[in-house]
Amino acid sequence: MSPKLVGFLGFDGVAASELTRAADVFAAATLHGGYGNRISCYQITMIGFSSECFRAESGIVFRPDRTLETVSELDTIIVPGGDGLQRSLVSERIADWILARVSETRRVSAIGGGIYGVAPTGLLDGREVTTHFRFADDVARRFGNLRVDPRRHLVKDGAFYTASGPRAAIDLSLTLIEEDYGRDVASVLAQEFVSASMGNGQYKLPTPLAFDSQPTDRFAELVPWIMRNLGEDLSVSTLARKACMSLSHFNRGFKSVFGRAPGEFVETLRVNEAKRRLSVPKRTLDTIAPSVGFSDAQPFQRAFERRLGAKPRSYLKNSNAISIMSPLTKAQPHHR
Repeated sequence: MSPKLVGFLGFDGVAASELTRAADVFAAATLHGGYGNRISCYQITMIGFSSECFRAESGIVFRPDRTLETVSELDTIIVPGGDGLQRSLVSERIADWILARVSETRRVSAIGGGIYGVAPTGLLDGREVTTHFRFADDVARRFGNLRVDPRRHLVKDGAFYTASGPRAAIDLSLTLIEEDYGRDVASVLAQEFVSASMGNGQYKLPTPLAFDSQPTDRFAELVPWIMRNLGEDLSVSTLARKACMSLSHFNRGFKSVFGRAPGEFVETLRVNEAKRRLSVPKRTLDTIAPSVGFSDAQPFQRAFERRLGAKPRSYLKNSNAISIMSPLTKAQPHHR
């Protein structure tokens, strides 16, 4: 059995307790390998923006194992909170990186203020989420399409998990471990990491997270599939077939889960991915628009401005990209 690779995002100003509490639980998860041996269930990797050390809010210094560019394919991504995420350069870079990885990642989790690194992707739009009560009002204001409930300890919505803060970090890990390896494995870990005993040596695990299988289960893999196929036909009928649902049932179910119509949701994912691709040197609107599913530059620009309030040219990486755009695109005034 190969351990599942769990990646923790690290950055200057990370909340060390949210990072280490969750990581310690994953690292302790093992299975019997026979002859007294133990098999690790997970491999933990710390992912930094660069190979340099980063300093947590508390002053603790961490050395990353991998960088955003060098880490291999992950089973699970976990974004801890911390004051560092209040810097837009940090939160936007994490969001862009998640967008680039989501199609090959089974699940994404945010702890407390870690939601500031996931919400800008648009992947949480229409979903139920939780966060620390200190951030709840601000998160609801800045990301109006999220259904924020800070009273909840843990929330699972599709492939996305949110935890309310440091106290929930351990429970988040236990919940994910229970999903992967069963309640017996998680119960053993709870004895080590959960301080409150129910007596008789028993420890209370987090209540299993209810997941509405009608129709949420049908949509669990749909968003990663959409992200892998942004340049293809993503009409409502195509998505309904993919989910194995009738058109009318799909439309009703999709809106109940994501809080918006399928076409609007797909357009948001396409625009967010286009924004990320625009930051790659020597990319042009002429190549990016069709690569994310727009027939030509004009409908792409209209959608981009509608969603992000800016012209796509303002996100181009450098002047080299601008110089080779089509005459139609060049005719547009440069937005600042």
